[in-house]
Amino acid sequence: MPLLPKSTCDCSLSSSAVEQSDFFNGVGHLTDSPIPAYAIDTDHVITQWNRACAILTGMPASTMLGTRNQWQPFYDRQRPVLADLVVDGGLCGPIQHYYPGKVICSLQMPGTFVGEDFFPRMIHGGKWIQFSAGPMYDRSGKVVGAIAMLQDMSAQKHAEEALQKGRADLEQLVIERTAELMRRNVELTLANEQLTSLQQQLVQAEKLSSIGLLAAGVAHEINNPIGYIFSNFGTLGQYLSQLMEMLDAFEKAEPLISQAVVRHDLGALRERIELDYLKADIPVLMRESLEGIVRVRQIVQDLKDFSRVDNAMQWQLVDLHPGIHSTLNIVNNEVRYKADVILVFGVLPDVECLPSQINQVVMNLIINAVQAMGAVRGTITIRTGCTSQTAWIEVADDGCGISAENTARIFDPFYTTKPIGTGTGLGLSMSYGIVSKHHGRIDVDSTVGVGTTFRITLPLRQPL
Repeated sequence: MPLLPKSTCDCSLSSSAVEQSDFFNGVGHLTDSPIPAYAIDTDHVITQWNRACAILTGMPASTMLGTRNQWQPFYDRQRPVLADLVVDGGLCGPIQHYYPGKVICSLQMPGTFVGEDFFPRMIHGGKWIQFSAGPMYDRSGKVVGAIAMLQDMSAQKHAEEALQKGRADLEQLVIERTAELMRRNVELTLANEQLTSLQQQLVQAEKLSSIGLLAAGVAHEINNPIGYIFSNFGTLGQYLSQLMEMLDAFEKAEPLISQAVVRHDLGALRERIELDYLKADIPVLMRESLEGIVRVRQIVQDLKDFSRVDNAMQWQLVDLHPGIHSTLNIVNNEVRYKADVILVFGVLPDVECLPSQINQVVMNLIINAVQAMGAVRGTITIRTGCTSQTAWIEVADDGCGISAENTARIFDPFYTTKPIGTGTGLGLSMSYGIVSKHHGRIDVDSTVGVGTTFRITLPLRQPL
């Protein structure tokens, strides 16, 4: 017996229309009906209370007939029920007062009303009951009472509640699964970004490796001609020394030449070739040329020491100071126009590391320090020191400094505060990765307008 929506005035009762019509016309026999029902007269006295009604309410007919206690199965205090209101005329005002929004009228049977409510007072912890009531007439059409019919809707209601709970649980599960999928999507997105970053770092590392190979190859190729130039230059120096010795002897013998014409020609030649200037300038040129060759030779050696391609992936016990010197020579062209370099080296034991990679970190920090300089020439100070378990390298500058919000991100891949085209944002990220690979750490202390200090701390020996 479904209750129609409240937007309509129609409803249907639990039995067939014919049976209901019989009841409400007073010709039905409530006693024989399987539908729980009862009847009252115009004095509100119960005249019929069938067996089905007794079973549903738990109130036997013997205690109900002849009383006005039709309210007792449903309420904990005396009040009108729907049948009482129908007997009193079935006015909508009183009905809505006692059953606000819970009762509607029937278009099929005028004067009949139907409603639904939960009654906690009823047996078995309360019941959901659909109830209907209509007037009872005598043969002349006069209202002589009212008939009420009941139907237990508890099972249906419980099923609806279970369905609603299942739907709510399903919606909650969908929400949770959706949130989980969104979380996984965020994780996958981050993982993809990290993979992309790692890929870029690998590409950059490969480029650096290629540069190292190129530097080593160039150094090897240059080393050969530099070697024989250096050798030939030594021989040339010996030859010039001998020639100078011969020239000195000739100059001493020149006044002894008897022929005036010869002496005149030799004097004119001396003036034309500026012999005295040549004798003074040739040693200077030889010395400067030798210094240039030695400088080139040192640059080649620094390239080899910096790249260390032959042992690039081998852990070695090395003195860090020569690597710092080599790195400074490599970046000398970047540094010399922007800053003065001060070296404050402590006593360092050999450190187990990948030397070329540590050189790469030092170079990145020096270049960063150079790029932090403004229009005024600055100072870069490189310090070293150690504890019983670690060695450290500091690269400090008096440049523009880094703000606190940027300091927290400077080791992120591709993050840079430099102008477009100045940096890739990978230098410090790669440096952080190299130092972490060495089981060390890299710290930064910076103040805007004062300068920045990076400290690399490395264990003296790598853990097994």
